[in-house]
Amino acid sequence: MSEKQKKATAYWKENVSYLFILLVIWFAVSFGAGILFKEALDTIKIGGFKLGFWFAQQGSIYIFVILIFVYVRLMNKLDKKYGYND
Repeated sequence: MSEKQKKATAYWKENVSYLFILLVIWFAVSFGAGILFKEALDTIKIGGFKLGFWFAQQGSIYIFVILIFVYVRLMNKLDKKYGYND
């Protein structure tokens, strides 16, 4: 295997690990906070709405948008690390 292929394989593995971690976070927030932990979160209110309802309706969307920006930042660092930032 050439050095270029090794670098590309390492880049791809790191990229997939970032994706997996970010998707786990999104799943935990959207499914966990919105469905699994809804009863516990409903004891807290934000702006008159129960926190479980808020996460199910708005929170998971906000977290998803934040995770997009985090992914862009991680990928820019990864591109620089492996020299793909042309």
